[in-house]
Amino acid sequence: MDMVELSKEQRILRQMRKTLGNIVKDVTPLGGRTNPLSENTIQEIKDCFGLISTRERELAEALNFDQAKPYYADGETPSVKVVSIFKPAK
Repeated sequence: MDMVELSKEQRILRQMRKTLGNIVKDVTPLGGRTNPLSENTIQEIKDCFGLISTRERELAEALNFDQAKPYYADGETPSVKVVSIFKPAK
């Protein structure tokens, strides 16, 4: 599988995850109302998220992509200085 195919599959998975997440947000009831989704449907949605996550991890491993580090499309890491916001102890 070449990089173009991997990139396309990654975009598909990302869009599926976002769309499924938006559907869940849209149908989530407010104020203690009953959920319009059945328990079976809720479990299937969870299973879909799990499958998407597993495949995203597999693709990341295939690309030797370290998920702990941020990814930048242009390949460059921004040069910034990290500033501590905590006051030192007296």
